[in-house]
Amino acid sequence: MSFSIETCVAMHAGDRKEQQDRVALFGHPKRPGLMMAVLADGMGGHSGGAMAAEQVVIRARQNFESYAPLHETPESLLGGVIDEAHTVIKLTRFTSEQDPHSTAVVFLLQQGRAYWAHCGDSRMYHFRGTLTVSRTADHSLVGELHRKGRLDDGEAQKHPQRNVLLSCLGSERAPRVEYGREESPQAGDCFLLCSDGLWGYFSDSELAATLAEHPPRTAAERLIALSRERAGGGGDNISLAIIKLVPTQSAF
Repeated sequence: MSFSIETCVAMHAGDRKEQQDRVALFGHPKRPGLMMAVLADGMGGHSGGAMAAEQVVIRARQNFESYAPLHETPESLLGGVIDEAHTVIKLTRFTSEQDPHSTAVVFLLQQGRAYWAHCGDSRMYHFRGTLTVSRTADHSLVGELHRKGRLDDGEAQKHPQRNVLLSCLGSERAPRVEYGREESPQAGDCFLLCSDGLWGYFSDSELAATLAEHPPRTAAERLIALSRERAGGGGDNISLAIIKLVPTQSAF
C-alpha cells in the first residue's frame, strides 16, 4: 500500500527558564524523496546547552544538503552529523566558560526506507499502529541498569539518577553512536523523535495509541499538554518530531 507523509515538530519550555532543546525537519533542496529530522537536548548551564543543541541541527542541515546517496551511505551521513557536531561542541569549550553537551537523534527517510542514529537519552520510536516496533536504547545509567534487569519500567522512570548520561556529544570520550533502520515502512507506521521531557511521562503504549488515533499536530498538542499536567510544575524542556505514514486514498 502506498502512503503519503504527515509531519509535525513541536517544542515547549516546560518549567525551565530557557529552552535548550532543538528540533528540525527538512527536505533535501535538490533531491525529491529525501527528508531528515533531527532533535537535540542540550546541557551545560546558561545558554551552553542551547548552543550545543543548535550545533547538532546546524551540522545536520549542512551535511544533509551536501548528501550524495550514490556516493555515501545513510549510516555515514547520520554518523557524520553526530561525530562532527561532537567535535564542534568540544571546541567551544576552549572559547567560552561553559561546559556544553547535547544528546542527538537524527532520522533519514530515503526512497521509502527509514534510517536513524542516536547518542544520549533522547529517543526515536517506531510504531506500527499501536504496536511498538522498535525504540532506541538510552545511553544513561538508568538505561543500563534497566537493560541488565536491575530496574523495572516503573523504577527506571522514578530513579533519582535517571538524567545521568553515559554518552553524549561534547564529552571527553567519543560519542557512542547506535544505528537503526526500517527497510519496509508501511502505511500506518509512525516515527517519533523526542527528548526525555516528553517520553519520561508516558509508556510506549500511550505514545503509540495517541499517535495512531490523531494526526501529528493534534497528537503533539495532546502529548505536550498531558506531559505538562503530569510534570506538576517541575517539567523539563519538551521537543518532538512526528513523521507519520498515511495510506494514500485510491482514486476509485
